[in-house]
Amino acid sequence: MKFKLLTLCIITLLLGCSKQAGEGGKSTVKGKILVEDWNNAFTIKNGEYPGLDVDVFIIYGDNVSYNDKTRANYNGEFEFKYLRKGKYTIYVITKDKTLQSASGEKSIIINFELTGKKETKTLDQITVYE
Repeated sequence: MKFKLLTLCIITLLLGCSKQAGEGGKSTVKGKILVEDWNNAFTIKNGEYPGLDVDVFIIYGDNVSYNDKTRANYNGEFEFKYLRKGKYTIYVITKDKTLQSASGEKSIIINFELTGKKETKTLDQITVYE
C-alpha cells in the first residue's frame, strides 16, 4: 500500500512540474539582421549591410522584461541556444522609418513558439534602419 501511494505521489509531482519557456532545453532560435542606411528624412537610401553588433533581445513566455540579449556577428547572424519548448519574443530596436515616433526609434517584434525538444527555428531576416 505504501509503495503504491509513494508511486502515485511521484507521478503526480512529475506531471505537475512542467517547465516554462526559457533556458535549459536543447532547442535553438537563430536569424539574421540587415541594416538599411538612410538619410535623416528617409528619402535617400545610402546602402545596406549586415547588422554587425546589433543588439537582439529575447523574452521567455509572458515575461515583461527581456531575459537575455546577444549581439549579431559580423554577418548580422544571431542565435539563442539551449531553449525549452514554449512561447518566445525576439525584438530589436530600429530607427522609425515612418518618422512618427517621438523618440525616433521603435521595436521590431517577432513572436514564435518552439514545440520540439531539439528544434532549430530560423526566423525571417530582420531589417533595421539607420
